Amino acid sequence: MRFFRSTVAWNLALSVLSVVQAVSFVSSALSLSWTTPQVPAKGSSIYYVDSRDGNDANTGTAPGAAWRTLEKVNATTFRPWDTILLRSSSVWRGQLWPKGSGTEGHPIRVGTYGGGVKPVVNGEGLVEDAVLLKNQEYWEIENLEVTNTGPTRAVRRGVHLALENFGDAHHIYIRSLTIHDVNGVDSLKSNGGINYTSTWDTKPSRFVDLRIEDNEIYHVDRSGIFGWSEEWMRSKWHPSLGVIVRGNQLHDIGADGIVVAATDGALVENNVVGHASQRSEDYNVAIWAWSADNTIIQYNEAYGTKGQRDGEGFDSDWNSRNTVIQYNYSHDNDGGFLLICNEGGHEITENAGNSGTIVRYNISRNDRSRGITIAGPVKNTLVYNNTIYTGPDRTLDMLLFADWNGWSEDTYFFNNIFFAAGPAQFSHGVSRASDGAYTTAPGLEPSKNNIFESNLYYGVNPPPGDKGALTADPKLVDPTRGGMGRFSLSGYHLQPTSAARASGKAIQNNGRRDFWGHAVPSCNKTDRGASQSDNCEAVAAEHHER
Repeated sequence: MRFFRSTVAWNLALSVLSVVQAVSFVSSALSLSWTTPQVPAKGSSIYYVDSRDGNDANTGTAPGAAWRTLEKVNATTFRPWDTILLRSSSVWRGQLWPKGSGTEGHPIRVGTYGGGVKPVVNGEGLVEDAVLLKNQEYWEIENLEVTNTGPTRAVRRGVHLALENFGDAHHIYIRSLTIHDVNGVDSLKSNGGINYTSTWDTKPSRFVDLRIEDNEIYHVDRSGIFGWSEEWMRSKWHPSLGVIVRGNQLHDIGADGIVVAATDGALVENNVVGHASQRSEDYNVAIWAWSADNTIIQYNEAYGTKGQRDGEGFDSDWNSRNTVIQYNYSHDNDGGFLLICNEGGHEITENAGNSGTIVRYNISRNDRSRGITIAGPVKNTLVYNNTIYTGPDRTLDMLLFADWNGWSEDTYFFNNIFFAAGPAQFSHGVSRASDGAYTTAPGLEPSKNNIFESNLYYGVNPPPGDKGALTADPKLVDPTRGGMGRFSLSGYHLQPTSAARASGKAIQNNGRRDFWGHAVPSCNKTDRGASQSDNCEAVAAEHHER
């Protein structure tokens, strides 16, 4: 089948990505950390900037001869392998926009010296972008604190990476920044914490090798990390390549948490997004992909997303193909664990639809309102070996199909555990209120060709036609136990006597590991749910007793 064959390339991609490692270099004299050793190239310079004791009349090339202002930095065109060091605990008002570009193997770097307190770039609402790179490439920016609050809301960003009729912009790394208190507007998605944008009408432009890693972002409006291309339509689609969003911590976000848009092969992993959509009236999700092919979203945690417009932890959105959502933890999101959607009102030259999404080995604990929502003419979706649990205080549409100028078709559900301690149903949307809440009815019609096999249903009536369905207690160790962090979920392992053990359907090209990293299949058998057994003797004995 098409979706099974499509996973082969993704399993290969996962193998390659898993061996990519960052190498840290620590300079104790300058309190720096880079991904490669700081070896000055011939003709390159290190520039020092000190907001207290510097002087712009200085050469800037020694700590005792540091520059003082960002204006001096912004007026300078830097050369490949130059380094700009901002003194620890310095504070500046306004914008940091150094000029110039590096070259392959010789990026320009921005970092810190003289202590462990990050220097502060405070836009104070005086500028749209506190830190800006425009039509530049080969830059690495690390270890700054950035804020940008004005007296009233306006279009504002902490960091903006902007392209305009530039072509390919290579190797831009944004790492270990603390970005907070940016009071942007809700009406423009591409403002808030970190934004990368591409606009073009004469020269196709995109990012190649963009990394946004290990940043802390909080109390920003609108978006936490957001990518955008004005030319998103498929007839002009020119996706960014090598985009990695990894290891970021986001909390108290006005609207969307992390969004990759107009990308091919983006990797979004090991991020935590807490309390997104806190001050927005729009449709928002904690982590999602839009107009993006071959995205991998893995090992993330999303919780506390507010509202039902949309309010999910994760989303494979429209104009996207072959999204993989795996090994994630979703909890306490008002709109549920997952949205898969496609807007059916566009021509194929604009919207390639949503097809080939794979959702596997995720855990949803106490998400609200909805478990999984599939809206619009979504095609060829594979959902397997996930565990969805809701407590007795929840009323849930465990699986909800909805209309968005069309209905889904060819959706496959294998080996999932659907565990409802409170009222729950499999349903379709009848209508939707302005706040995003659905009025629902039992049954999956009018969506087409929904195939269920070897799922376990506890506390919720199974849909008809599930070959190998189980309705027994899955005997999770303790599903009520769980909190912050993916590894608070030891209660989601299967007990030795669970009927979910060694009773699932074998899945080809299955990603090779479960939520915990155990081999799949384990002990030559497939378990149901997100956890696979790793004690083969116990599995064999239990299977023999049955």
